[in-house]
Amino acid sequence: MTKLLKLRVFYLVLGLAGGIFGPYLTLLLAENGLNSSQVGVLMAVGTLVAIVIQPGWGVIADRYRQTRLVLILSVAVPGLLAVFYRSDMFIVLLAVYMVSTIFSSTQAPIADSYAIAAAREAGSTYGSIRLMMSFGAATGSYAGGLYVSNFSVSNIWLPFLFFNLLAVAVALSLPKDVGENRMMAHSFAQGVRQLVSNRIFLAFLGGSFLVNQTMTAFGTYFVLAFQSVGGSTGHAGIALLLASITNVPSMFAASRVIGRLGTERTLLLAALIYVLRWTIQVIFPYPEVMIGVQALHGLSFGFFYISAVEYVSKITSADMQATGQSVFNMVFSGFSGILGNLINGVLLNQGGVQTMNIACMISSGAGALLLLYVARGSRRRLPSAQEAGL
Repeated sequence: MTKLLKLRVFYLVLGLAGGIFGPYLTLLLAENGLNSSQVGVLMAVGTLVAIVIQPGWGVIADRYRQTRLVLILSVAVPGLLAVFYRSDMFIVLLAVYMVSTIFSSTQAPIADSYAIAAAREAGSTYGSIRLMMSFGAATGSYAGGLYVSNFSVSNIWLPFLFFNLLAVAVALSLPKDVGENRMMAHSFAQGVRQLVSNRIFLAFLGGSFLVNQTMTAFGTYFVLAFQSVGGSTGHAGIALLLASITNVPSMFAASRVIGRLGTERTLLLAALIYVLRWTIQVIFPYPEVMIGVQALHGLSFGFFYISAVEYVSKITSADMQATGQSVFNMVFSGFSGILGNLINGVLLNQGGVQTMNIACMISSGAGALLLLYVARGSRRRLPSAQEAGL
């Protein structure tokens, strides 16, 4: 089995695990007695702890060349801890979520830096690898809806554990590292200073933050929001399937779009589709529309994520690939996850679906303005560690 095939299988299994478990975690927590505000606090605190820890993962992968070990831990630990989500004690749920997030938060930056290097080495594209995760998530989210409808949500951890262990088995067959990643030539702090000295990069992080915080309204609260306007759990699974499956052709086509428009303009295009997506839900707050609008998910999240990862890879020196992706994910998934889970949880609980959707529309619009600045700005590559004298 070739390296690229193994990576595609790895991403596929990750997608299956996340698709089955992630969208229904809030439903499980709600069954255990938590309301949406408490769920938001739990996830925000857990994510905050993960942000503090996450930079260390990038350093381990870049400096000590332990990419495979980090990947294995990132899927094994959350899978093994999932059984404790059956508890009805807030402190236990908080501890489990924090530890799980500390490990799972590193999946994206480490796996993405590994996949980008492997794709370039083989003359392929990152999007052709990453789309397998979306395909898995699509299948998993639909299967999760069927599982919850026919069995109990309290046992949703069982298929999650199975697919995580399968991902561990695949990761064990991967090479320890890829040749294109060089040894880290300087400290993490020096690397971060090098990254944030670029004002265009800071605007990119700000735009990514504002756009992706809206995704917690979908990823964390969609099932609860959908039920609050009269939708069923089974139909929620269909909506999640539609959202994930549209990522597959979008991520496959993303490289061609980036080739024509460039990474910056593709980011802007994706952000504008986010604005359209939330605007439609503000105007038409109905279950049928909440299902149909997910057809825009691939063009919004799919295009945005692929172009963002490619953008970070382009402007980050070869010896800082995992660190650069970690910084991006600290903002894209970490800080935006904290703000999104807190604000959207409170908005949903206090103001309902419509209030949450309006806030998401405004936030994605502000993010699009920052990305317009990025698209108009310089596209200079950050100097390498050697050029910077670090």
